[in-house]
Amino acid sequence: MNKLYTIVLLLIAAYVKAAPVIYVNQIGFDSKSPKMAVVQFDSKLTKPFAFTLVNVATGKVAFTGMLNEPQTITDWAPGKLFMQADFTPFSSAGKYKLRIVYDKVTYTSYPFVIGENAVTRQTLSSIIHYYNKQRATTPGELAADAKMQLFGSNERVDMRGGWCDASGDVSKYFSHLAYANYFSPQQIPLVTWSMVSASEAIPQLLTKWKLKDSLDNEALYGADYMVRALSKDGYFYMIVFSYFNKDPNARRVVGLLANSVTTNQYQCAFREGGGMAIAALARISQWKKKGEFTSDQYLDAAKRGFAHLLQNNTKYDDDGKENIIDDYCALMAATELWIATNEDQYRDEARKRAANLSKRMTPDGYFLSNDKGRPFFHASDAGLPVVALTRYLAKEKDITYRDPALRTIKQALDYNLAVTGRVSNPFGYARQSFLFNGKVKDGFFIPHENETGWWWQGENARLGSLAAAAILGGRVAYPSPGTWGTKATLAAYASQQLSWIMGCNPYDMCFVYGFGKNNVPYMQSNYGHGSERGGISNGITGKNGSADGSGIDFKKEAAGDEWRWTEQWIPHAAWFLQAVAVMAQPADLSTTTGSN
Repeated sequence: MNKLYTIVLLLIAAYVKAAPVIYVNQIGFDSKSPKMAVVQFDSKLTKPFAFTLVNVATGKVAFTGMLNEPQTITDWAPGKLFMQADFTPFSSAGKYKLRIVYDKVTYTSYPFVIGENAVTRQTLSSIIHYYNKQRATTPGELAADAKMQLFGSNERVDMRGGWCDASGDVSKYFSHLAYANYFSPQQIPLVTWSMVSASEAIPQLLTKWKLKDSLDNEALYGADYMVRALSKDGYFYMIVFSYFNKDPNARRVVGLLANSVTTNQYQCAFREGGGMAIAALARISQWKKKGEFTSDQYLDAAKRGFAHLLQNNTKYDDDGKENIIDDYCALMAATELWIATNEDQYRDEARKRAANLSKRMTPDGYFLSNDKGRPFFHASDAGLPVVALTRYLAKEKDITYRDPALRTIKQALDYNLAVTGRVSNPFGYARQSFLFNGKVKDGFFIPHENETGWWWQGENARLGSLAAAAILGGRVAYPSPGTWGTKATLAAYASQQLSWIMGCNPYDMCFVYGFGKNNVPYMQSNYGHGSERGGISNGITGKNGSADGSGIDFKKEAAGDEWRWTEQWIPHAAWFLQAVAVMAQPADLSTTTGSN
């Protein structure tokens, strides 16, 4: 027992009889992955604590360990102590509960599974089901979408297809928040790209689990929508907005400002869904599979969209300037076109964008969003710069260009670990640096006062993106024969982000709907859509009313504002899908270009 730990325990005075709480991933752990739970006590302890894993089927103790040193999270739970239960060495397949004995009373966790590819195997089918149910294919939607009116015009276009954005919003987005410039999330195009990437990462497992055709068909469905959304002029239409009206004919193709104000600025820049749409179409074109369009048509659409944005991108950026989101989305677009065509023009554009990202890296280790000292922070796509650079390195073989990209990936991953570990953080929740009131600040959640004027929500997509980045980036920057092909600290970081989503969080809430013991309430939307098994809710935020995002909050009811925490949103499941696919992917395949 380390001396500091013993001293801490001896200095804690009184013994308080308060029931501990065991927070654990309520779905499962891969056999060889990091495995941690967190036990909360009401402030006072008098001795070290052991924990055991109990096999649910046999009732026998399978593993015994000691809880780690006590930690506090004053910003979240003043007066509470949190201790990690680390059972990483245990790898035997089965269903287990974590158990402690406190004041002669036995406490057990919700059961979870340990096994080979346990998380991926359990969740993938439901994620595919979720997207299938999110399809905008009810008769009313299809009829209205076939002749969708452009805002401010009498012109109509065919916008059939796509997925409804959220359990409370049947609009369809390439991206939104374009007016805020630094927050544009990747939506339908990201979902499609993630499906293609997942299918290429683990084709044998998908075939074994009889999921390959379902996932591929869903990806082709997404690609078909993006081809339809490509205008005759070469730009993608950004949004089909519902105005939250129950009549599907009330929807329009729009640009969107705050407070649901709509405009005719519906052309996608690279950062507004255009880049990821090009990337997804170029990548899926390699499959030589046909949805409603052919592989050649997918590739042609990607080429036309890319050529158009090379000439017009800053016209569509709301402030007329490119920022980091343009860079990583354009990098992904150029990389996928380079892989698909092997043409020098796309190689050169990919190299330019990769160099831009490297130039945005600061000595502190975080990226700059702009040229004026604003750190890059993002509530859903924080891991995408690293994922884009990693995908680029799957094609780039010239050491002159590889080395700067590798250094940038290393700096970004080192920063993620460092900023997350700067404070007591027993759940391992990914922290970030952001600009608030003109000063750079570190915190767990994005500030509620930001450039959007209103948008803050649970950040489960961000956690999934960072988990994917830690594994993919770690394999090229810190390769290791250990867990998931990267070093232990990055594997633990990735595992803790996903465990948070799956229930190991201070609200004991599993945000993957239909799994675990606690889910958010069902949310119903128009045209028969709503919450679905496999969908992932927004999750936990900083304290409601906290301008800088400090504190912690989760509300099931909030006078109509509960969507911030409880609403399912398609980027959450897209990033979770990407993370669990790369977890199951053999590490020696992580840098291949992929084929189907």
